[in-house]
Amino acid sequence: MDPGTTAYIAREGGKVISSLVRVAIARARKTRIEPPEIQEEASVTVEEVVISQEPETAPKQKTVATACVPCALGHFSTSAGMLNEAVRFKGEGMASNEIADRIAKVLEEQNTLERVDLTPEKILSTPEWERNLAEEALKQSRNLRHRLETIETIEALEQVAADTEGYYRSLHGEWWKLRLAKLPGGAKKPPVVSEEKKEEIKQIAVDKIEEVLG
Repeated sequence: MDPGTTAYIAREGGKVISSLVRVAIARARKTRIEPPEIQEEASVTVEEVVISQEPETAPKQKTVATACVPCALGHFSTSAGMLNEAVRFKGEGMASNEIADRIAKVLEEQNTLERVDLTPEKILSTPEWERNLAEEALKQSRNLRHRLETIETIEALEQVAADTEGYYRSLHGEWWKLRLAKLPGGAKKPPVVSEEKKEEIKQIAVDKIEEVLG
């Protein structure tokens, strides 16, 4: 083989070997870089897991509802209506199923009022202007319930029906006036003008008219 050919082969062979070396080095570097990438992915996964395990915000405690005088009005209204209906069956006597069923419903109404709407905790949370009404409604409810639990005659039934309706109207009237008084500006009342003031105003008007007419 002539020297020129040998030199050409040596030159080209060197290029090939250099290319192979570069490929090998690149592959080696890639192999060394892969573990950190895996670690990075693992760290991200762990971080996501930690975030997902953060404790949830505790639910807010419910505030205690205030005593509901309008609810008391609803219960007494229903009770008064039931007792009035019961009286309609007085001809059947106290043993009437119609009377017994309605008394049972009234007892249910008053039990709900005392044990749900007018509990001591709710009464204490009631605005001062409404608290006395709530306490009185509780007393009246207990009184009505005790009267019905021991009722024996039609006359007693008629009386308790009348008393219940009367108390319902009284409670509604008191609550209505106090509620209006607490509104912005309060319950507006017409001005009171005395009879003497009225006569004075009339005379002033007459004098002005005569002055204009000359």
